[in-house]
Amino acid sequence: MNFFFFFFFFGLVSLIYIRKHLLLCLLSLEFVVLSLLLMVFNMCLMSNCFYIYILFMTFFVCEGVLGLSILVNMIRFHGNDYLNSIYLW
Repeated sequence: MNFFFFFFFFGLVSLIYIRKHLLLCLLSLEFVVLSLLLMVFNMCLMSNCFYIYILFMTFFVCEGVLGLSILVNMIRFHGNDYLNSIYLW
């Protein structure tokens, strides 16, 4: 179980320190999601409740698609994927 927490912590640290490009932030976020999915799968192996695993996979796939659509829209409208090019009012 400590192995999965190490993956989760490493993903969060990389998400905090890499803040320049949106693609790198999405990759570190997917690393966190993968570690959470492995933790849920390990828990489902012990308790035989795989419907929760399918539910988590559905949410994580939707999160990945949303992140990629934001990335494509940023590249189309701004020409790059720098996070500092987003103007938040």
